[in-house]
Amino acid sequence: MPKDPNRAAEMAVFVRVVEAGDFSGAARALGLSPSAVSKLVARLEARLGTRLFRRSTRRLALTSEGETFHARAAAILAEIDAAEREAGGARLPAGRVRIASSASYATHVLAPLLPNFLERYPDIALDIVQSDAITDLVADRTDLAIRAGPLESSGLIARSLGETALVVVGSPSWIERHGMPATLADLALHDRLGFSYPRASGDWLQPARSEDSRVRVNDGEGIRQLALAGVAPARLAAFTIRDDLAAGRLVRLLPLDSTPPREAFHAIYVGRSDTLPQRVQVLLDELTIHGIVRD
Repeated sequence: MPKDPNRAAEMAVFVRVVEAGDFSGAARALGLSPSAVSKLVARLEARLGTRLFRRSTRRLALTSEGETFHARAAAILAEIDAAEREAGGARLPAGRVRIASSASYATHVLAPLLPNFLERYPDIALDIVQSDAITDLVADRTDLAIRAGPLESSGLIARSLGETALVVVGSPSWIERHGMPATLADLALHDRLGFSYPRASGDWLQPARSEDSRVRVNDGEGIRQLALAGVAPARLAAFTIRDDLAAGRLVRLLPLDSTPPREAFHAIYVGRSDTLPQRVQVLLDELTIHGIVRD
């Protein structure tokens, strides 16, 4: 009977190669020779019956099968680590969590809950990547991503984080210079702040003016700061400007009886929730309880 392969060890070597970007770097980290690492990966590929890497003289790149296997292998190894910690009495989750979030969500929702979360889980570390752009979780090695707007069909799993109204606002200084517009058509005659990439929620001016924004920004928090400075009006998520409206730093530009569109927020991750590493699971649970977006 053939000897069973040490699959966890093979996964660990494979994941280390992905992290290092080449066999030599992984070999140094593991205390092995580059040829030994290469042979282990080749044996793993032979057993799986698929290529995990595209090899060239200069670099390694994951195949699509390799990307999928890496995501699952990393999660499995994290679960093994968690099981060993729990068996030894170290029950608190540990490790680094990489989370991709818009600057707006990070500033107004994530930041306020982090002090308590990090105090309760002293062995968890965070990498927070701020961007409004859609993230490829597997390629970017992201554990969780916060996404706004409707979700496209994919193999990813989503957990609802609430929704918010999208409100058209301007600063008092802008209103003083240009007057208060009565309708969206009036507002379309003026410059407005927009996003520098297509948004799932669509454009908020007439189609003929959709590309006419003189100033475009790649994140909502940047747009908020420019709106506060009086550069131009903007359409912003209500939870990001609640305090600005209350303090008079921004003013709603359209009639209060108009019904603004709403935008949903979700936490996105790869794989089933019962296979998530504990370090990711506890953060996801925290967001589900305290990271809900509300008007």
